[in-house]
Amino acid sequence: MAKIRKKKTDKTESGHNNKKKHCKDSGKSQNQKKITIALAGNPNVGKTTLFNSLTGSRQHVGNWPGKTVEKKTGNFIFGGKIFEVVDLPGTYSLTAFSAEELITRRFIIDEKPDVVVHVIDATNLERNLYLAVQLIEIDSNIILYLNFDDDAKKEGIDIDEKKLSILLGIPVIKSEARIKKQYALLEQVDRCAVKKPGKKPVAYGQELESHIEEVRSFLENALEKNSDIPLKWMAIKIIEHDDEAIAIIKEQKSGAKIIDDAMRIRRHIESVYAEDAGTILAKARYAFIEGLLKESMKVKKRTGASFTDRLDNVVTNKLFAVPIFLLIMFLLFQISFTFSLPFVSLIQSFFSAVKDILVTLLESVNAPEFIISLLGDAVIEGVGAVLIFLPTIMMLFFMIAALEDSGYMARVAFIMDELMHKIGLHGKSFIPLILGFGCSVPAIMATRTLETKKDRLLTLLVTPFMSCSARLPVYVLFAGIFFPKFQGVVIFSMYLLGIIVAVLFAFVLNKTIFKGLTSPLVMELPQYRMPTLSGLVIHMWEKGKSFVYKATTIILAATVVIWFLGNLPYGVAYASKESLAGQLGQLIAPFFAPLGFGTWQAAVALIFGFGAKEIVIGTFGAIYGGAADLTMSLQSVFSPLSAFSFMVFVLLYVPCISTLAIIKKETGTWKWVIFNLVTSTGVAWLFSFLIYNIGLLAGFR
Repeated sequence: MAKIRKKKTDKTESGHNNKKKHCKDSGKSQNQKKITIALAGNPNVGKTTLFNSLTGSRQHVGNWPGKTVEKKTGNFIFGGKIFEVVDLPGTYSLTAFSAEELITRRFIIDEKPDVVVHVIDATNLERNLYLAVQLIEIDSNIILYLNFDDDAKKEGIDIDEKKLSILLGIPVIKSEARIKKQYALLEQVDRCAVKKPGKKPVAYGQELESHIEEVRSFLENALEKNSDIPLKWMAIKIIEHDDEAIAIIKEQKSGAKIIDDAMRIRRHIESVYAEDAGTILAKARYAFIEGLLKESMKVKKRTGASFTDRLDNVVTNKLFAVPIFLLIMFLLFQISFTFSLPFVSLIQSFFSAVKDILVTLLESVNAPEFIISLLGDAVIEGVGAVLIFLPTIMMLFFMIAALEDSGYMARVAFIMDELMHKIGLHGKSFIPLILGFGCSVPAIMATRTLETKKDRLLTLLVTPFMSCSARLPVYVLFAGIFFPKFQGVVIFSMYLLGIIVAVLFAFVLNKTIFKGLTSPLVMELPQYRMPTLSGLVIHMWEKGKSFVYKATTIILAATVVIWFLGNLPYGVAYASKESLAGQLGQLIAPFFAPLGFGTWQAAVALIFGFGAKEIVIGTFGAIYGGAADLTMSLQSVFSPLSAFSFMVFVLLYVPCISTLAIIKKETGTWKWVIFNLVTSTGVAWLFSFLIYNIGLLAGFR
């Protein structure tokens, strides 16, 4: 809603013969070749599942709020027409509190999609219909899609979709988003793209309606005659004191006076009802919804607690919730490491065999030594050193996806709410933090779901301390070499330390830079649902594909650069102190000496790890490419204690370039990028120093 658009002038009459009683002429041509569908709805109602079903896309489906923080677009052909589907962020209303609410309402108002399919969780109809009545108010061409009807029936909820359709004046469809063939929906979309439904908006009562009409008349006189902003909706938003709506009107001629008059009416309404105007209007909407449900829904009395309630009594219990979460995460890493180990060994053997075959082949044709070294040491050893951890990463993401899709991760945010508030973070901040286990970039983007700038910025700055998947190859390699009997425990300790550091850093920032109250957590816990195998496999495959792509592009390029640095200037021994790589490493190595790993090889690996953390392993693979065994090479320069200290530094030091770029994009300034660079490196050095030196005092080596 950043601009006021003019109405389209195309008034071609439709010759569509398949008339529907809920639809009236919209001015669209029957021969229209492209139909835009916007998928709207509350978080966790199955929008992305429906998006995937319609388009064949492979967007990951998460059973928790905050998954979709940007609109996603896909295309398909049905009935000879092109359909464009836009998956909008999940939102509970069309207010202007959070980024996803603004994205959704701006798209619907500014872009005017042909049809808005409002996906609704049939098990929670009252809460979901609140958004529906607002979509009707903005005059969107809306179809209600009742998802999870099977779950609703299990809970004794029977919805009469035909009666609901008549009462709202819009089409209502019962279906399941996971079904691939959505013929009923597409046929209805095709009809209503040509014939707009004759909607029945909320009746606010004589007193409120008269005042809404007053403000609407003010706007009608102020706005351009061909403006396509729904005036009644805009009047309601102004009475609710919607900041963006007020800003738009103030830009118009006589806008300031209109707002003053509207605020006078708002104060009068509040004096009559003795309540905030926004609350008054919200109550009117819920009263309207209550009337709808009395006519269209029957609920059988439940005997005993539901499965979700019984399970929540355990996993959200004040005494057991946190230990259960920690146990689940520990088992997740232990299982991931144990089950993937045979596949890791298989891939390691594969790359070793490929290198032997390649070297033999090149030697047989008398290839130059530098070509043999480049392809064998840089390409095969460098990239192979990273790709051997692909099974572990895929297994880890398979299990994390299972926790997300089941609905458990939403409980984690609820569980952590009290602790989050004590340190100055929002309870919902835990969602981006957990997303950070995968990648910091989408995790930082997920901070858009937080309502206040303070909550978003604070969460954004601590999220990079969470251990992303790019760091996992470093943990797996070092834990396997130096802690073979405790790999799972050591890897789990890295993830746990990342959480602890993020919490401590947030506490310090909240007491210094970001003083102020944190907004309360208002969050709907979704029902537990069995994850689908296809969904888990898709998520695992997408993450694995991304990892392979990075290994064969960015990491490959980095290892080749490292190889050249290790061979220059011409004539020096490969990867020696005299090489450019060695000289660069020696220049920086003293900075790391107090941390236990003051070798030039470790310094070079950390420098290149700034591009992507997987390059740390690729660098070691390239540097020690000529060595018989990477394990023996690392054991010659690291002890178990210094190896653990190195892992801690990799966990906490400056995030990759992509993460810094998204910090710049989200904050709009380089100030916070520089702040992150300095503080993350300082925190990493401090914790590694403490761990290494305390370990020495305790007798560890």
